[in-house]
Amino acid sequence: MAGITTHVLDADRGRPAPGVRIDFSVMEDGAWRHVKSVVTNADGRTDAPILPGTEAKIGQYQLEFHIDAYLKGKPGVTETDIFVDNPVVRFSVADVKQHYHVPMLCTPGNCTTYRGS
Repeated sequence: MAGITTHVLDADRGRPAPGVRIDFSVMEDGAWRHVKSVVTNADGRTDAPILPGTEAKIGQYQLEFHIDAYLKGKPGVTETDIFVDNPVVRFSVADVKQHYHVPMLCTPGNCTTYRGS
């Protein structure tokens, strides 16, 4: 499976993070162009790939994870608890035949990502 996929995990609670908006952008002519926004489902994943393999192109991409609203909705979490509000992950696709999976693990105090499989 080629293309771009993602999921969001609430590492503080050890479960998927549903209802997180993710903005997907592509670098074109030296500027970021917003392509679409998606929302994670009950499994913390998007219902479809962010970018299907058939549409993948070599280039730079960006995912902005709007986890602040998700975290603020959790019991016991206040705005002052949230250290990173909406992390942005920028990455390059160098081979359109490969799968680029970009998971986001979040807590009120940190966020982390990696290239998954």
